[in-house]
Amino acid sequence: GFYFHYWALFDGHAGSGAAVLASKRLHLHICEQLRDLVDILQDPSPPPICLPHDTRGSPPKLRGPQDNGEVPNDAVPRFHLEKAVSHESLVIGAIENAFKLMDDQIERERASQHLPGGCCALAAIYLMGKFYVANAGDSRAIIIRNGEIIPMSREFTPETERQRLQFLALWLSHCLIPQAFRRPELLGKEFTHLEFPRRIQPKELGKKMLYRDQSMSGWAYKKIEEDDLKFPLIYGEGKKARVMATIGVTRGLGDHDLKVFSSNIHIKPFLSCSPEVRVYDLTQYEHCPDDVLVLGTDGLWDVTNDQEVAGVVMEVLTSYEPNDPCRYTMVAQELVVRSRGVLKERGWRLANDKLGSGDDISVFVIPL
Repeated sequence: GFYFHYWALFDGHAGSGAAVLASKRLHLHICEQLRDLVDILQDPSPPPICLPHDTRGSPPKLRGPQDNGEVPNDAVPRFHLEKAVSHESLVIGAIENAFKLMDDQIERERASQHLPGGCCALAAIYLMGKFYVANAGDSRAIIIRNGEIIPMSREFTPETERQRLQFLALWLSHCLIPQAFRRPELLGKEFTHLEFPRRIQPKELGKKMLYRDQSMSGWAYKKIEEDDLKFPLIYGEGKKARVMATIGVTRGLGDHDLKVFSSNIHIKPFLSCSPEVRVYDLTQYEHCPDDVLVLGTDGLWDVTNDQEVAGVVMEVLTSYEPNDPCRYTMVAQELVVRSRGVLKERGWRLANDKLGSGDDISVFVIPL
């Protein structure tokens, strides 16, 4: 008698295998993680910090000669502090673990199941009056409530995750970790973790150029050295930004065999399968039939902003009766059609004559 509702988009790249497997399995991993929490989530009291032993299959505890069940005085911790953990954070943790397990499954089965490439994953889980929106990639979710736009995700790209990637590259190859744990081969001899506005020419050695590292959001000048001639870890901007000149997203599932072109450098160590999970509590608001959650792949958002999507939602919904169940499907269809555009002599064009989306476009419109 404990249910959750689930929607998800999987935007594949370099093959559809990872996206197809994730579409068939991610919800099962989420279900399995939540199953262990059913009793705790249905109990209004705070979750226990430590669960008792599972006595069904655990071996008997061996008692020492002085083991009377009490903690010896010298073993009492000097500092004692308990964190309050909410039921909501337990659900978030279950979803995060499910994404990791899904990524592990893709890695295990990629050879036998022929799963090249990877995929961005955006999932929405409705459980106990709350929406949990988990995003790993560059798809996007927004809530439109009474005309107001509420972002429910953010895109993970080489630009938005620049500092995480730069810090990871520095950590793997420099003095932030002991010698035994360094992995400079992950960057090869071709890449630098620093970012410059453009490629540096050998003739510019010794000059000062703008740069930024993992600790900076602004820019500064530094003297150009030999190491700075390497290719930047993150290069390009906007939709053309790439990690190691290869991939334009930094979170998702799969990509276990992805390498830099014509090299043996694996890119997976710099990618993450961990989603960012945002929560929306439906019980806190009164909702009308026009309030919706919109999930879309980047093919939609590349050519349409949040305000334009909200405008289409309002326009289409008002043309149907509030109790017509197909009205939400028609909104999704209209968003896809308008983002693709119309085929003209100069390619697919939007209503404003700008280029339509050349990417795949998938959309869910979910009534709240």
